[in-house]
Amino acid sequence: MATAWVIDHPAHARLLAPLMREISEPDDVIIACDRVEVKAMLKFSDGQMPRRRTVWVPRPIGKGKWKKAWIRSRISKRAMKGVSKLITIGAPLETRVAPKKARKIYITDTEINHLAHRLAKPTDIVIPTHFKESIAGSLMKKKATFHRIDGLHGHVHLHPHVRPQEVSNPPQVLVRRLLGDGVHDEDEILQIPKDWLEGLSIITADENQVSGNPWDLIKQISSADGVITQSVTLASEAALLGLPTLLVTKADRGFLERLIDDGNPLFIAREHDESILAAWLAGIHLTDAIEVAEWPNTKSELLDIIKN
Repeated sequence: MATAWVIDHPAHARLLAPLMREISEPDDVIIACDRVEVKAMLKFSDGQMPRRRTVWVPRPIGKGKWKKAWIRSRISKRAMKGVSKLITIGAPLETRVAPKKARKIYITDTEINHLAHRLAKPTDIVIPTHFKESIAGSLMKKKATFHRIDGLHGHVHLHPHVRPQEVSNPPQVLVRRLLGDGVHDEDEILQIPKDWLEGLSIITADENQVSGNPWDLIKQISSADGVITQSVTLASEAALLGLPTLLVTKADRGFLERLIDDGNPLFIAREHDESILAAWLAGIHLTDAIEVAEWPNTKSELLDIIKN
């Protein structure tokens, strides 16, 4: 029987790609959100994920978001006729309109996505061991089977990376800024001060402005000396790759604490604190001192949950 794979965000494509390469069948369907970076991910997906019938749905944000949600639900319901399994990452609408007998797997590591958690009607919920239940709202009260995986989403699609010892002069730093139009972005966005970028060689990878093949973003991160970002997702990926990462945000996530506890080079500025900036700059030159935890087998754990 067919499976529906929901790709609502570019990071979802990276997470699902290695899973789809192993277990996706030709009659599966991809339900993809109509946003610039998701379109680019699927356009350049050859060699990354298998090509499948793809249905495009609107992103229910901004003006007319409830009408967009209604339209999306109708499109998704038609697309999922005959599917026996749904896999979605923090996107709830498809769990409400999937066939009644379908297994509906809802994956999340974002505790404060309260609206999505409230709307979701899954049969299975997958959360990480470091999930902060105290800020997850109604999710933990759902009548569903809960599964816990050890590790971050980045552990599924990334590989341990050895950082080069040589640092460019000036340091080459990848910068990613967000548009701030997400469901919970408004209360979390903190601007990156322009003077924090002075004296650095900047590679820009701002939301909706990444040119070329978006799958190459991980290669760009790996080749840099450090990262400054407003994106918690990109920050987690960069830190796992051993890049000294300065995350400028008000966001609270269990996986951010996990990264720090495991010894990954993540520095979080929740206000414009020059001491955090200084610590990050020093960290760029101390990558040989980084000792991180053993890489967990998160991919196998997630595959076992989906297949069983």
